[in-house]
Amino acid sequence: MNNILILYTGGTIGMVTDETSGSFVPFNFELIHKNVPELSRLNYNLSIHSFDPIIDSSNMQPAIWVQMAELIKDNYDLYDGFVILHGSDTMAFSASALSFMLEGLQKPVIFSGSQLPIGEIRTDARENLITALEIASAKKHGRSLIQEVCIYFDSKLFRGNRSFKYNSAKFEAFRSPNYPVLVEAGVHLKYNRPALMNNTGKDFILHTRIDNSISVLKLYPGISKEVVKAVLESNARSVIMETFGSGNTTTATWFLDMLRAAIRDGKNIVNISQCKVGSVELGRYETSQWLKEMGVLSGFDMTFEAAVTKLMYLQGEFESQSEVARWVEVNIRGELTD
Repeated sequence: MNNILILYTGGTIGMVTDETSGSFVPFNFELIHKNVPELSRLNYNLSIHSFDPIIDSSNMQPAIWVQMAELIKDNYDLYDGFVILHGSDTMAFSASALSFMLEGLQKPVIFSGSQLPIGEIRTDARENLITALEIASAKKHGRSLIQEVCIYFDSKLFRGNRSFKYNSAKFEAFRSPNYPVLVEAGVHLKYNRPALMNNTGKDFILHTRIDNSISVLKLYPGISKEVVKAVLESNARSVIMETFGSGNTTTATWFLDMLRAAIRDGKNIVNISQCKVGSVELGRYETSQWLKEMGVLSGFDMTFEAAVTKLMYLQGEFESQSEVARWVEVNIRGELTD
């Protein structure tokens, strides 16, 4: 019998309809068997830890990521897998963050949630929860099949740091266009074995130092000098620059000069694309050749969520900006394609 720990942080999945007001209100998640009686048919020992207070995912903070990571570390030897129920709006940020914080993970940590409350007739919560538990318990030769942080939503399991929420109106809320689906749930669970991470034999190490000194520069035609200056001259250690296409920017002299000045002042500037599919390729076009020569870093095909949380993790690990810059461009948890 598998032992699974469910961490309930909050989100739509833990809501029911208040009979008086008709609005959605949180319920005691430890009474989950009442709302999902199918759980009693699963051959699992389920333990539930509910955060108090529960957290709307829009209020998610790095300190809560630390709490989640420490709970997994403290209970690592007691459970075969972990399911984290979380609001969908910032789920990809949390999954990406934990992927960096839990090094050498050899057990599944699966984020899930729902678009409709668990008490609704047409809810997606039951299938998401039950299948997430089934995947979290899957083993072969005594080893967990999933050895990484993932997101399970609407019949698909994604690598957590490759995912993003793209739709707030469909049950199919998440996508991972730059990395294959890990598991597809149909009549059977179909595992994409070559795409799965294998950490067997590695040491499990918890990292909890997070430095959120990051700013974001999203480019658009007509962006002003004042806007660029405000972002680049902030106190942030690193700047995520969201560029066009395969990493292109304006070649206006004033813009390139501002970037050079920020890099001279010690800032790391990481180039990720506004496109959801594809990768940054610095130097492919003349418009990005200048960036490569001045020392702008490539984020390759990282999602915005992965770039943010990877920088927070690296800046917590290293005081040296050059060390942060070195590791930004290295694939450390399956978050980018070299």
